Amino acid sequence: MNAPSVAVDTPPPSPESPVAAAASGTALGVLATVSLSHFLNDLIQSLLPSIYPILKSNYALDFGQIGLLTFTYQVTASLLQPLVGTYTDRRPLAFSLPIGMSFTLFGLLLLSRAASFPMLLLSAALIGTGSSIFHPESSRIARLASGGRHGFAQSVFQVGGNLGSALGPLLAAFVILPHGQGALAWVSVLAFVGIALLTRVGFWYATRVKPKAARIAAAASNVPRQRVLVAIAVLLALIFSKYFYLISLSNYYTFYLMEKFHLDTGDAQIHLFYFLGAVAAGTLAGGPIGDRVGRKWVIWVSILGVLPFSLLLPHANLFWTSVLSVVIGLILSSAFSAILVYATELLPGNVGMVAGMFFGFAFGMGGIAAAVLGEVADHRGIEYVYRICAWLPAIGLLTVFLPNLHRRDHA
Repeated sequence: MNAPSVAVDTPPPSPESPVAAAASGTALGVLATVSLSHFLNDLIQSLLPSIYPILKSNYALDFGQIGLLTFTYQVTASLLQPLVGTYTDRRPLAFSLPIGMSFTLFGLLLLSRAASFPMLLLSAALIGTGSSIFHPESSRIARLASGGRHGFAQSVFQVGGNLGSALGPLLAAFVILPHGQGALAWVSVLAFVGIALLTRVGFWYATRVKPKAARIAAAASNVPRQRVLVAIAVLLALIFSKYFYLISLSNYYTFYLMEKFHLDTGDAQIHLFYFLGAVAAGTLAGGPIGDRVGRKWVIWVSILGVLPFSLLLPHANLFWTSVLSVVIGLILSSAFSAILVYATELLPGNVGMVAGMFFGFAFGMGGIAAAVLGEVADHRGIEYVYRICAWLPAIGLLTVFLPNLHRRDHA
């Protein structure tokens, strides 16, 4: 694929421009390293929800307290991410990524030794802080290394995180469950590997980004401001729909399977792995498809297209529940890369702010969803959660209000 051309009267390329990325012979290597770091980051972070059955038993937690744990983690991340992204748009911090991974490391070690529920909450907050530092700047580096194929780069970056999230339940099932909560400390070696990888990326990034470069004016959007505001509101509504539904599966799917089909914890974790693996595959496909056919089409299909399957899920037997969850994961997960790149096209020159806002909002919605759905499960039962959440993909109808940017996607 050819990289997009740049007119002669444009300003010098910004740090995240295709020209700057194409000029680097190591861009693909950097993209792979950032994706691998995302894998390690999200693998570690996914251990928190993956060990909820252990924590529920060890600390006599109810579903509301489990929801509060996720709320603490998600909201800590969501509140800080837009601030981190906006700041680094003005002052890129080359070595912020290993610092973020260090917060995750400390949270993991504390989680392995927590003696009370407040210590569990503090662990979740530290892990959330690590995520808030990691995502905005790593998303910028992925764009910088994209060579102009922004959807492809975001998908490669995102799939690292999705694969990490998918393998988290397996790591919990085969390592943490047999050996207990203290075995979380063994996983700390993965955080040290992540810190080393991100330090190398920091050196690469530092040689290509100067503080003033981040302030170079990017090409202005040709979409009227009023339509930009409407489009951003629609995108946030779609993120709300996507993450409320995803949290209902990633957080409570194991409990649903154990209650409805009487599976043991290990078998339920394996079914969760099937779903999260499908999420990873769908994420990898969404970005390149968006590069070819336009982001809006991917957004249409990935949100609204889930509705028939989500409505069937609460009424299916175990076999079809597994099949439907995989289909839902494949379709729904293709949305985020497309939404993030689409929003960047709407607000050019604000990669960190856009990444921070959307990652932060996604994490925040996930946290609120976990808390709300946990309370609903306590009062109405876990199966009721899936009956009401089945309608959330209908919010995808709002995609009709998004302006067509497919020409800009290929410009």
